[in-house]
Amino acid sequence: MSITFQIAPYVDGQAVDVTFTCAENGFVHHRKVNAVFDESDAYDEAATIARVGEVALGVEVKMNAGAFKPVEPEPLEQQEIEP
Repeated sequence: MSITFQIAPYVDGQAVDVTFTCAENGFVHHRKVNAVFDESDAYDEAATIARVGEVALGVEVKMNAGAFKPVEPEPLEQQEIEP
């Protein structure tokens, strides 16, 4: 199973939003991952990418184990509105 990820731009705070995607079945998993900061408390993009890569390994294991399963969206209930 091959997992790719896309990291949303770091804005502010302690975490970045990440989207993990399985190439084989198109399953998508979203989660926050703790950002990494350097000695001067500045956001470290390269170290954060490495950290997200480590998290991707765990996401892959959980997908293989069936812990993460695609969720079908529930259909919206339609209501008739009288004019």
